[in-house]
Amino acid sequence: MPIPQIHRSSTYAALVAAFCVWAYPPAWAAPSMKPEASEPKKAHPPVTLDDLYARLKAAADATEAKGVTRLIEQRLGRSGSATADLLSERARQAMGAQDYPLAVELMDRAVTLEPTWPEGWNRRATVFWLLSDQSAAIADLQRTLVLEPRHFEAWAALGRIYLALDDNRRALDAFRRAAAINPHMENLQDAIDRLAPDVDGRDL
Repeated sequence: MPIPQIHRSSTYAALVAAFCVWAYPPAWAAPSMKPEASEPKKAHPPVTLDDLYARLKAAADATEAKGVTRLIEQRLGRSGSATADLLSERARQAMGAQDYPLAVELMDRAVTLEPTWPEGWNRRATVFWLLSDQSAAIADLQRTLVLEPRHFEAWAALGRIYLALDDNRRALDAFRRAAAINPHMENLQDAIDRLAPDVDGRDL
C-alpha cells in the first residue's frame, strides 16, 4: 500500500502526546503645572481557544502553524483538576515504561474525575491503541470529538486507525476533517492525496 501504515510510536508521539516590557519616564512637564494623570492602560482580552483555532486555520506557513498548535495543545492539556493532571502525568510515565495496563488504569481515573476533559479521552485512546484495542481507541477518540470537535490530533489519529483497518473511506473523511482545522499538519495532505483518487473515484 502506497500510504504508510500507522505505527504505534507515531500515534503516541502525535497524541502525547507539550508546554520584558519597560518604559521611559513620562514626558517633561512645565514646573508650574501638575503632571497630567495618565490614562489607565486597557487590558487586552485573554486569548481564547476560538482565537487560537482561527489563527491556526489562517496560518501562513507550517512554522506559524506549529507555534499555534503548541499553544492549543497546552490549553487542551490542562484538565482544570490538579489530581487529573497528576494522574495523566503518571500515565505518561507508565507509557514510557511500556506498562500500558497501568497507564489505562490511571487514565480511567483521570476521565472519571474529569469526564468533560477532551484530552483525557484522547490520551486514553492512545493507550488503548498501544494495547491493540482498536475498538476502545475509536470509542475514546469519538468521545474526544464530541467534547471538542476541533481536536485535529484526534481526527488524524482516527484516520490512521481506520487506515490500519483498511477502511479508506472513513480514513479519508477523518483526514479531511483534520486538515480543515489544521491545514499545515505534517503528512496529512499527502495521505489525502493518495486516498482521494481511490475513494472519490468510486463515488463517481
